[in-house]
Amino acid sequence: MNTLSSIAQNIDVLSKEKKIDPQVIISAIEDAVVTASRKHFKSGEDLHARYNPETGGVELYAIKIVVDEITDSSREMTVDEANAEVGEGAEVGDMLELPRPVEELGRIAAQTAKQIILQKVREAERNKVYEEYIGRLGELVNGFVKRFEGGKVIVDIGNGLEAVMPKSQQSKVENFTQGERIRVVLHDVNREAKGPQIEVSRTSPELLKRLFEMEVPEIYDGTVQIKAAVREPGERAKIAVVSNERDVDPVGACVGMKGSRVQSIIRELRGEKIDIIEWSEDPAIFAANALSPAKVSKVTVLDFEDKKLQVIVENEQQSLAIGKRGQNVRLAAKLVGWDIDIRSEEEMKREIASQMEMMISAPIVKLSSIEGISASDSDALAEHGIETVEQLAEASVDDICEWLDVSVDDAEELLDMARALTEARRAHASQQTGELTAPQDYEFAEDSEDSEIAETEEEEVSSEVSEESEEESEEESEEDLDEEEAQESEENEEIEVTTDETENSAQGAEDKDQGDKQ
Repeated sequence: MNTLSSIAQNIDVLSKEKKIDPQVIISAIEDAVVTASRKHFKSGEDLHARYNPETGGVELYAIKIVVDEITDSSREMTVDEANAEVGEGAEVGDMLELPRPVEELGRIAAQTAKQIILQKVREAERNKVYEEYIGRLGELVNGFVKRFEGGKVIVDIGNGLEAVMPKSQQSKVENFTQGERIRVVLHDVNREAKGPQIEVSRTSPELLKRLFEMEVPEIYDGTVQIKAAVREPGERAKIAVVSNERDVDPVGACVGMKGSRVQSIIRELRGEKIDIIEWSEDPAIFAANALSPAKVSKVTVLDFEDKKLQVIVENEQQSLAIGKRGQNVRLAAKLVGWDIDIRSEEEMKREIASQMEMMISAPIVKLSSIEGISASDSDALAEHGIETVEQLAEASVDDICEWLDVSVDDAEELLDMARALTEARRAHASQQTGELTAPQDYEFAEDSEDSEIAETEEEEVSSEVSEESEEESEEESEEDLDEEEAQESEENEEIEVTTDETENSAQGAEDKDQGDKQ
């Protein structure tokens, strides 16, 4: 019992070392003594232990109930047996505590008790860590890399605690070295896990939020509020912010002077691109902002219950809105919380033209197939006798405003669409009727064929005449060329004669000069 006594005497030391309530250690000692005693005595008695703070020892006792007739001798005793144990005055129904010696437990029982105490202390430690950190999830903590275990990073977060960062919570672009200081967020705390209980993360959106809270004073003091944040770690992130004061620009506050604030966060996240979005209560406006840097032409809410949006962008903006491998629209949909369908203006024009053609040629057009009229609006119009597009075109603006609870502008736009569609349907119907009239259309076709033949013959005759005229003009041009050549030859002859005469006169003059000299 010396081992047990030494442990009992050092309860305060153990509680301070492990930062555990002393009562937890006392309960562990009592349970350990009871377990060891049961293994040692094997009597089947209902054994209990009680720590005595005055003596620093543990008292062991068995509880028995006084009965008239014994059915279980290990837990019951008669009145006479009770009087023999405790003296006179025992009655039926009394519960007696009968002392049992702990000195007889021996070395094996003491070792068993020690193991149980250590196990209970470890459980108490784990419970304490769980209770302390379960309410701190999402909190930013500083630590350093202690070691690596099969792809996991063990992080020392202080207070003698180790946290684990599994592969799923590590960014693909980050590599760590032993002893490196890192910032992480508390992601999960497990009461039953073996090894480190605390799980930390470098990929959680909470890390992005905490970093902005540290870098942006307006977020820390509540002037600017972070509404949502999404990430694809190491590649791109989007964060939605809103200002509680009209004079404060939430996006500008987060960016900082020349981007100083956001740049420090980008460096911490190893180059991860960050889009700062202004939040809006209107999902259409919020979605248009969330698709930044793409410029959105129009956003339409398709279904409020299922949260579906249709976004129309210019043709050259479609690839930018979708992003690399759909990254931009995927992050925007997560940020807004709605499904986003992106269409180009060219696609929408083709689709609208196809729909209009179908509605024009269809025998009956349901009101719900017209853009801007939902199924509930169609039911409301049907209650007032409006079931076709032709009937809708004859309604007044005031009636539409009252029946559908819409603005005057929306009602006028709806009626203009219905009237245009009605006129197109009537024109299409009259065209179809004209094509099915008198058979002389075929005679006209034959006459037209004759006229085409006559025109062809005239063209052939005119072409022949033109060919003849071309031949005559070619002959005339050849004659003119012959005349010009003859003229040129005569002029050349005259030039030669003149040249000979000039030469002869010059020769005569020279002969005369020589004669004079002689």
